[in-house]
Amino acid sequence: MGPENKEVSVMSTTKSNIIGTDRDYGALVKEDRVHSSIFTDESIFEDEMERIFHKTWLFALHESEVPKKGDFKLLKLGRFPVIAVRDENEEVQLMINRCRHRGAQVCEATQGNAKSFQCWYHGWTYNTKGDLVGVTGEEAYDKAFDAKEHGLTKVARVDNYRGFIFASHSKEGQSLDDYLGPAKKFIDILVDASPTSEIEVKPGVVSKTMYRGNWKQIGMDGYHPHYVHVSVFKIFSKRESTTGSAVGAIHLEDPFSDSSPSLTRGFPNGHAALDFRFQRLPHAKDNMAELQQSEDGRKYVEDMIAHHGKEHAEELIAWHGDPHLGVFPNLQLIHDHIRVVIPVSVSETQVLMYPVFLKGVGQEINNKRLRAHEAFYGPASNGSPDDAEIFERVQRGLEGDADPWILLGRGMNREETDSDGTVSARISDEITQRAQMQEWKRLMAE
Repeated sequence: MGPENKEVSVMSTTKSNIIGTDRDYGALVKEDRVHSSIFTDESIFEDEMERIFHKTWLFALHESEVPKKGDFKLLKLGRFPVIAVRDENEEVQLMINRCRHRGAQVCEATQGNAKSFQCWYHGWTYNTKGDLVGVTGEEAYDKAFDAKEHGLTKVARVDNYRGFIFASHSKEGQSLDDYLGPAKKFIDILVDASPTSEIEVKPGVVSKTMYRGNWKQIGMDGYHPHYVHVSVFKIFSKRESTTGSAVGAIHLEDPFSDSSPSLTRGFPNGHAALDFRFQRLPHAKDNMAELQQSEDGRKYVEDMIAHHGKEHAEELIAWHGDPHLGVFPNLQLIHDHIRVVIPVSVSETQVLMYPVFLKGVGQEINNKRLRAHEAFYGPASNGSPDDAEIFERVQRGLEGDADPWILLGRGMNREETDSDGTVSARISDEITQRAQMQEWKRLMAE
C-alpha cells in the first residue's frame, strides 16, 4: 500500500484493526475527530496511566489544605497513593503512602495532623519529612542496613504556582511555568478575586461524584448547557440577584449563545477555558453598585480597589473569580470551586469539588459563594447531577462503535490565534475538546 492511501485506510478501519499491541496513537486522534476506543479500551487506559498521569504535571492540592505543621491529606496521583504533609520546616512534602519494608500504607486517615506516620504491619515509623526514624527490632539487621536509604519515596518533582501545588512522577520534563504557560493568567483571575490575593480551600469541605464513564468525558464544553441544563437556566432567568458568585453571573444574559461575546479558548499543553470575561465586563458597574448595598460588600469593593486599583478591581469583581479553566489532565477551576478528576478505570471516574473561599473578605461574601456552589454542584443540586448522567449515557453509547469516529470539528472554520499562542472561537465551538485531545495524542504517541 502506498503512502497516499494511508489516511483512507485509517479512517475506514475497524476497531479490531486500529487497536493492537503496537497501536498507533497518532491514528486515533485527527484534527476534527477521535476514535471512540480511547474512551472504552482498557489497555489504552493502562497506557494513559503511564504516559500521561505518571509523566506530566498533575494538580495535587492547594497549599491552604495543609496550613499548619503536621497537617496532612491523602490524595491519589495516577496509580500512586500519596501523603501531602506540611513538615516541621513548613514545607509541603508529597510522599508515596507505602512503607519501605513490606509495602503497607503508613497512613489511613484521609486528613488530620500528625508528628509521624507508623506502619501498622511491623511498626516502622517515618517523620513528616519522610525520614525513617524508627525500626522495630533494629538489632536483627546487619551493619549494612542504613535507615537513611529507606525513607518514604518522594514524588519526583513538586512545584507551586500561587498556592496551587503540582507534582510529576517524572524526574525530567517541562517546567511547571512552561507547562502552565498563558493559562497562568486565568488562575490569577481566581486568586486575585480576593482583596489580599489569597484563597482558602478546606480539605474536609468537598462534594464527591462517582460516575460510570471515562475521565476524558469531563471537559470545558460550552455547547451543552442549552440542552443538558435547560431547566436550570429557566430558573436562573427568573432571578434578579447577580452578586456574590460566578454561578449567579450566568443569568445576567445568555452567556452560552454564539451571539454573546463569550469564547472558547485553547492553550498550549492541552489546557482550555470557557472565557466569559467579555460577557461579564459590561456588568462591572452594576456588580459594584449591588455590592455597595451591604456592609461586607462595601468593604470588599473598597479593599479590592485599594489592592488592585479601580480599573482592575472592577474587572475582577465582574469576573466573579471564575476562570472556567481546565488544566490538563486533572484540574478544573469552575465558578466557585476547584475540581479534581481522578480516573479509576476506563469506565469509572471520581470527581472531587472543593469550594474556594476568599481571604480578607466578610463572611457574607463567602457564604454566598458556598450556597451557590451547593445549589449547582452539590449532591442534590440543580446542575452537577445532569453532567454525571450525560457522561454515563455517552459511555453506554460509545460501546456501539459500528461507526467509531466522534466528531469534534465544530467551529474549526472560525478559529482565531492570539499572540500568546491561544486559539479562540465562539462559546459553542469545540476548540476546548480539540486542545485537550491534541495534547492527549502528543503524550500518548511520544
